Amino acid sequence: MLLLLSLLVLNGFFNMELIFEQILVYAIVIVLTVAVIIIYLRTQKRASKIVERKIEQAKLDGLYEPVSLHPVVDINNCIKSGACIVACPEKDILGIRNGKATTINASHCIGHGACFHACPTEAISLCIGTEKRGVELPHVSQTFETNVSGVYIAGELGGMGLIKNAVLQGQQAVDNIVKVFKKNHAADYDLIIIGAGPAGISASLTAKKHGLKFLTLEQDTLGGTVFTFPRSKIVMTSAMDLPLFGKVKLLETSKTELLDLWHSVLSKNEITIKENSKVEAIQSENGIFKVETILGDHFTARHILLTIGRRGTPRKLGAPGENQEKVAYRLLEPEDIKRKNILVVGGGDSAVESALLLADQNVVTLSYRSESFNRLKVKNNQRISEAIANGSIDMQFNTTVGLIEKNSVTLVHGITAERQTIANDQVFIFAGGELPTQFLQKIGIQITKKFGEAVLKHN
Repeated sequence: MLLLLSLLVLNGFFNMELIFEQILVYAIVIVLTVAVIIIYLRTQKRASKIVERKIEQAKLDGLYEPVSLHPVVDINNCIKSGACIVACPEKDILGIRNGKATTINASHCIGHGACFHACPTEAISLCIGTEKRGVELPHVSQTFETNVSGVYIAGELGGMGLIKNAVLQGQQAVDNIVKVFKKNHAADYDLIIIGAGPAGISASLTAKKHGLKFLTLEQDTLGGTVFTFPRSKIVMTSAMDLPLFGKVKLLETSKTELLDLWHSVLSKNEITIKENSKVEAIQSENGIFKVETILGDHFTARHILLTIGRRGTPRKLGAPGENQEKVAYRLLEPEDIKRKNILVVGGGDSAVESALLLADQNVVTLSYRSESFNRLKVKNNQRISEAIANGSIDMQFNTTVGLIEKNSVTLVHGITAERQTIANDQVFIFAGGELPTQFLQKIGIQITKKFGEAVLKHN
């Protein structure tokens, strides 16, 4: 203050009243600046504590550890812009703690990659697995080729399950095949695509674009994993470029709308998917692949592209009576099921969503082997909690299926071993699926565990 006064005097400001007015203005500016800084820091500290509490809750709920593709933040490059948080279409995947971005409910991440593209300092990588928890994935090169020359993998099986990513990979895989493709061969087809989910459909359109002679086989129905979603399920996706069609902007859409789009695009391009043709074996001989389906059909091709899902075959419970016709592992037409006694088994999003869809017109019991849900999306957690509270769903935690009979099901309580028999007309089991390891290993494809390896990163 004395220095300021001296400067004013030296510059000829001898009017004391004017001098003190100027001093007062400077003092007010300084005080306001300090106040703003203090308020800012306190606000940031409060926000950081909120994120810390969310992280602690996520750990208690079992949601903190990622289960698949997820963001990893380089704190040395993070400038706390918050762009990643704004860009993420899910809730509370990322937050700001102590001035740096961090993950909160990492297990909810489904690999949109929006955070990766939004970060202005390229501080985010998308990784698979963690240092402690590995995720099994087949060996795939940057061109999507496996260790078996001529066999490629794209989409969910390779770690990219999001629709937009799968569509992009299906296209890129075929583009890479075209680069090394040689026309002179003795096979029936240039390329056989196995799987008609998002990656397989995109690959089929790309193969058509390049003029390849190709065949697309699907073990079930067009859409792959998407087809198994309950009809009213909302599929979260972002704008994507579909080969031979152009940009598709579907930020929120139903399964039916998405499937209708794919049917329309394939029909316009005269592409037919051979459905209900599960591939049993793939063998290589003199650079030609022989493909055999469960129907006994045999085809040959110069190249193979696997676009099958990670789940492969639905995981069964091993309970007596599970082979009955009333037992199913996916829910296709919930609106057609009415006035039934239904048991839904599982504690994931698929089980909860199916139970909620069926509860409006049926008596639904939901059985889960754990004592609480631990990996549900926020909205599903809220909705199932409300349904349990109002009695529209009979929730049976800590239970397993002991016996399935024609008109009943017996549940076994894990803590007391008490057996409870309830009336039952249908059983829906959502216990996940098994990676088609055996199928891949028979082909010769190497499978390794990824412990936090970056799948998508900035150079």
